[in-house]
Amino acid sequence: MEVWRLAPETGTLATRHNLRRVVVTGIGLVTPIGTGRQTVWEAALSGVCGAGPITQFDPGPLTTSIACEVDDFEPGDFLDRKAVRRLDRFSQFAVAAGRLALDDAELEVEGDGSRYGAIVGCGVGGLKTFTDQCAVLFERGADRLSPLFIPTMVANMAAAQASLQLGLRGPLSCTATACASGNHAIGDAADQIRLGRADVMLAGGVESGITPMGVGAFAAMRALSTRNDDPQTASRPFDVSRDGFVFGEGGALLVLESLEHAITRGREPICEVAGYGATGDAHHITENDPTGAAPARAMLMAIGEAGRDTEDVDYINAHATATPVGDPNEVTAIKWGLGESAAAKVAVSSTKSMHGHCFGAAGGVETALTALTIANGVIPATINLENVDPVCEGVDHVANTPREARVDFALSNAFGFGGHNAVVALARLEDAA
Repeated sequence: MEVWRLAPETGTLATRHNLRRVVVTGIGLVTPIGTGRQTVWEAALSGVCGAGPITQFDPGPLTTSIACEVDDFEPGDFLDRKAVRRLDRFSQFAVAAGRLALDDAELEVEGDGSRYGAIVGCGVGGLKTFTDQCAVLFERGADRLSPLFIPTMVANMAAAQASLQLGLRGPLSCTATACASGNHAIGDAADQIRLGRADVMLAGGVESGITPMGVGAFAAMRALSTRNDDPQTASRPFDVSRDGFVFGEGGALLVLESLEHAITRGREPICEVAGYGATGDAHHITENDPTGAAPARAMLMAIGEAGRDTEDVDYINAHATATPVGDPNEVTAIKWGLGESAAAKVAVSSTKSMHGHCFGAAGGVETALTALTIANGVIPATINLENVDPVCEGVDHVANTPREARVDFALSNAFGFGGHNAVVALARLEDAA
């Protein structure tokens, strides 16, 4: 299956094989299960769960009082004191993840930085800043609002601060497609490199919404788990007893490079960004398409762009959030897209069972873990999966215990409110099409 694109040099149509190949060379992670590539990977293989009682505010009468918080993060390790005071937590995560990713890639921004860019996904932005300034407005009046309110709160400031702090002067953007934001950012950033607009891009997502408004809003939707007495087992994707997701936060950015750029500087890639698919459900503002057709088309688009067949998919890091409706709908989409025979053989897990649902950061975190799965030959498990719901059967669930396996080709799924579907396909470089 060939996917045709516009070649920038000539304005004529060309296959992806005429465009530059894109590889992952660095990973920066700030998550509820740890900070840094190796720490997070070891935690994921150990089945560490980042859920616990909310500490960032008093949940009081809310039906949910648990979340997956980042509790080992010190912004002063990545920013000076003035910047720490002026950046909302989500932007702090972006700068930290960016620095960690560049360090992991052993890469310094060279020249004027014009060949280095960033696309950082974020579903909401500075929710704490917003709620704090709402309090100022109602208690003290509009004339007492902070002049930094807007440039601290808006979602694009994660990418902006990564650019400002790291000297990135290439393509710079923000994707705001709810829970699909991180994957959209990675796919769009890879295209910037393929089309020759940049040599290096930081891409992924960030989010920090564990506030009374954030948790309260999702509690009002009855989307959150209320397993408050046992937070470690609250996130239960695909399990028959799942009752909603656990709110998470964090940041994850990947260093994407053209293969030529990585080879020139002697850097061995972690894996290749082989394909990308993006579709819309046109179905409902919150529920995903129950037929699975639109998410399946996104998966097929990513597989086709990689020049692969459905039988080639070894592993899927599922979007599965542990909601009663979302999990079976994703399994339906996998079976619709891959076909029931291939779906039955593909290994599937949801790492949200450990780090929670990090919204705009979810795609970044999960694509990073998918890349590490390919690099290390171990598939992280869905923890807390004790009894697979019959409506979630039909795929090969990796339950509770990591599985050693050679993974040559994998998908990271991300589906967001509003019907946004984004799928990133990653491949072992030696086997990439």
